[in-house]
Amino acid sequence: MTKDDDQQIQDAREAVGDHQITKLDFYGGAFAATIPLIFFIIWAITLSTMKLVTEEALVLGMVIGVAIGLFFCKSQWKDYAQGLVQGMAQPIGVIAVIAWFWAGMFAKLLAAGGLVDGLIWFGFQTGLEGGFIVGLTFILAAIFSTAVGTGYGTVATFGILMYPAGIILGADPVILLAAILSGAVFGDNLAPVSDTTIVSATTQDADVPGVVRSRFKYSITAAIPALILFVIFGGGGSGGNQEAFTQLKEQVSAEGLIMLLPFALVLYLALSGRHLLTSLTIGILASIIVMLFTGTPFTEVIHIYRNDAGDAAIGGALMNGIGGYFNMAILILFILAAAHLMELAGTMEAIKNFFLKLINGVVKRAELSIYGIVAFLNLFITINTAAEIAAGPFVRKLGKEFNIHPYRRANFLDTVSSSLGYIFPWSGGVLLAWATIKGAADEYGFIPIVGPAEVFPYVFQGWGLLIVMLIAALTGWGLRFEGKNGEEVKK
Repeated sequence: MTKDDDQQIQDAREAVGDHQITKLDFYGGAFAATIPLIFFIIWAITLSTMKLVTEEALVLGMVIGVAIGLFFCKSQWKDYAQGLVQGMAQPIGVIAVIAWFWAGMFAKLLAAGGLVDGLIWFGFQTGLEGGFIVGLTFILAAIFSTAVGTGYGTVATFGILMYPAGIILGADPVILLAAILSGAVFGDNLAPVSDTTIVSATTQDADVPGVVRSRFKYSITAAIPALILFVIFGGGGSGGNQEAFTQLKEQVSAEGLIMLLPFALVLYLALSGRHLLTSLTIGILASIIVMLFTGTPFTEVIHIYRNDAGDAAIGGALMNGIGGYFNMAILILFILAAAHLMELAGTMEAIKNFFLKLINGVVKRAELSIYGIVAFLNLFITINTAAEIAAGPFVRKLGKEFNIHPYRRANFLDTVSSSLGYIFPWSGGVLLAWATIKGAADEYGFIPIVGPAEVFPYVFQGWGLLIVMLIAALTGWGLRFEGKNGEEVKK
């Protein structure tokens, strides 16, 4: 191959954006790279407070933000565009989208098999209503997310199953949704197979089992008061309209509870160490078998037909489970792309240097700085795993300088990220929850749709973890240093 051939190949690659960008310059300095995300945050909050938020509008806001950022880019615009492509191509975003699709299909199958009706029947028979159903939702969501290792998958599953059932049983809609998000926080933070747990451990040179064992005391300290608060404040819902309530009470039966079998199977497989997609795929197949065995028409699973206009159409639980997350998938990829621009611009490095100046050789300040930098990055990078990856090198460097044990560093990195990923109204977890219940409302007309900004103060597990870790940093609770052989040492 000649030099001319090499040049032609290089020119072709650049023409289609096939070259790696490592640095971008912006007018106004490194912090100008935050403009796309700042615009999106303002856009999302404004729409939410005006109750005008839609998935399409959120995607449009992110696209406009990215377009505005282009005009602040000092580097070649093709490099800006390639930086966006690099950000979208990160495995984190792809993994999140796949988890939504699989969890969405699984949850829709359980619902189509009658599990929602079965749960409502159970609530009627046991008198488990109001705050108690909210508390149960939190416990079940925490168990599920700890088993399967995905908070997003938990939000998708419980938003379809427990949210409609809880509304009928008199739960407060906002507190109920917050309980689902809190359960997701619990598992995302504690599950050995969670991507946040793995990232927090590996970036700090720690083993996952040891990290989970050391983290449990923080998780449970936040979870107990969270559960109490959900039971106390979770009641007071209207139970949907009275007509729907009375009709459902007459119609629901215990038959749908048989769909707990595939649900339990997924829990068992996940706890046994099976991969998330493996567990959910087996659960999907088991759900279909149970549905067909109980006489559910196959068209509830998948239905390919011609609509009234004569056009080809596809429906059923599998398609509905995937179709409900297309817009969210696009949005998350754009958010990751915008966050990657900050990395290329050196914004992350500037933030790290700012916090380093505040420490002045004091361990308490070092831990508070770790807490602050992780929280600050989560403000912009609303996918918690991506925020952890961005903050990980800083936490590792600072922690090693003060000889803070890897478990301790990993715990600060994960607890703060796992919490804020389901608290901020513009975060991926909250937007996914909103999109999920919005989709469920299409099936159950009585379901109220809670806006992303409404749930913000009530994610008790998330707020509890943030408070627990702040106290730990201020008081030194759980502080351990690294010994000569990597052992935990208390000084």
